[in-house]
Amino acid sequence: MPARAIWKGKLKLGSTTIPVNLYSAVVDKTVHFHILEERTKSRVKQHMVNPETNDEVPNEEVQKGYQVEPGVFVILTAEELEKFEPEPSRDIEVLRFVSPAQISSQWYDRPYYLGPDGDVKAYFAFVDALADQQKIGIARWVMRGKEYVGGLTANDGYLTLVTLRHVGEVVSADELPEPEGRALDKKELAMARQLVELLEGEFDPAEFSDEYRERLVDFIEKKAKGKRPKLQAVRSKRSSPSLEKTLSKSIEVLKKQKEKRAA
Repeated sequence: MPARAIWKGKLKLGSTTIPVNLYSAVVDKTVHFHILEERTKSRVKQHMVNPETNDEVPNEEVQKGYQVEPGVFVILTAEELEKFEPEPSRDIEVLRFVSPAQISSQWYDRPYYLGPDGDVKAYFAFVDALADQQKIGIARWVMRGKEYVGGLTANDGYLTLVTLRHVGEVVSADELPEPEGRALDKKELAMARQLVELLEGEFDPAEFSDEYRERLVDFIEKKAKGKRPKLQAVRSKRSSPSLEKTLSKSIEVLKKQKEKRAA
C-alpha cells in the first residue's frame, strides 16, 4: 500500500523553494486494548471526576492550570493559550548545514520522509547535492499549531526529516554519576575488546522483530478462534557473575560459533 502524505509544505533554501509532501517514516505497531465492562463487554468511557467528592465534572467546567507550588495553580484559558501558538506556515526553512558528528543520537526524535510535490528535478538535484556533501540541514517549521526543529538528510535517494528535541530535554552524559569501585585491569579491557571484535558484523533489521508483540498477537488470534493457548512461564534471572567470568564465557561461545560457520 503506497504511503499517504500527512502534510504539505515548501522546503526553503534561501530564495529557493521546493514543494514537498511529508510522510511518516515509522508505523506504530503497539497492541492497543479497549476498556470494557466485564458483564456486558461494552466499551466504557473515561470521565473527569473530582477526587474529593467523586462527582463528574462537565467538560465546560474543566480548566487548565499550571502548578507553581503545592496547591497553588495559575489558571490559563483557552483564549490565552491560543495566543502562544505560532503563526501557521507551510515553510520548512533550512537554517544551516552541519556535520553529522555535531548531533548525537539523543537529540533525534521522530523521523519523516519528505517527498517531491511537483518540482521533481529541483527536489532530486537537492537530494544528490546533500548526499554528496554528507551534511545535515538544520530546519525549522510549524505544523498543526506546534513549532519544530529537525535534521534534514538524504537517505536512499529521498529526503529524511527527523524532529530534534529542544534544549532542556536532552540529558548530558556529564550529569551521570561518576563510576565507582576499582579501575578495570588490562586483562578485563583486553577481553572486552576481543568480545567487541568477535561480535562485529552487519546490521540486519529482520533480526530485531518485536517478539513480545508477535507472541501477544498470536495468543489473541488463537483465543479468537476458540483455542486455549498455553502461556510459557517467564524464567527468573540469576545473580550476575563476575565481569571476567561473563566475558570469558561470551568469548568462548562466540569462538565456537565462528568455528562452526567456518567448517
